[in-house]
Amino acid sequence: MEIRGMLAEERADLIALLHDLRAEEWQTPSLCAGWSVRDVVGHLLYDTIAPLTYGGIAVRCGFSIDGMNGRLVDEARSLSTAQLIDKFENAAGTLARFAPALVLADLFVHQQDIRRPLGRMRAIPADRLRRALEHPDPFAHPGRRSKGLRLVATDLDWARGSGPEVRGRAEALALAVVGRTAVLDELEGDGVAELRRR
Repeated sequence: MEIRGMLAEERADLIALLHDLRAEEWQTPSLCAGWSVRDVVGHLLYDTIAPLTYGGIAVRCGFSIDGMNGRLVDEARSLSTAQLIDKFENAAGTLARFAPALVLADLFVHQQDIRRPLGRMRAIPADRLRRALEHPDPFAHPGRRSKGLRLVATDLDWARGSGPEVRGRAEALALAVVGRTAVLDELEGDGVAELRRR
């Protein structure tokens, strides 16, 4: 499936989940340090912002990604959960039109950030898993974490890199290289200790 189709399906999966969340689940800590489930959804509203407005936010935050993310999450905290869902579901998708691969990488990880703490796991299609492994979110510095390691998926015909081996399910590998330490205990191999240090 082409990238835009994968992105559409990933969004649809997350929208269906959000409609099904109970009130207390919105307040559950996500895998993103310091962010609840509702904060993660608030962050994902970046694609509802007009490019010039987003540029203004970037300037005011000194072009700091963390600063911009924090500001967007803070602003979204004034919205109800129904408003969060509505805004996400009806996003203009400006960034998604110009950089669908980047948005898919971000959305994939953040959907798992939400699902894992809630115990709401899903069957992820192999093409999306492969895409997440081969094109992780560059802003999460995956190369810095995976350099000098061989990553091997045990549930997918996929392996990359050279060096001490890190083996595990594709979803756990994809999350590990973007800094989600919660999955490290699910991985095996001589390279896990090094990955943990990074």
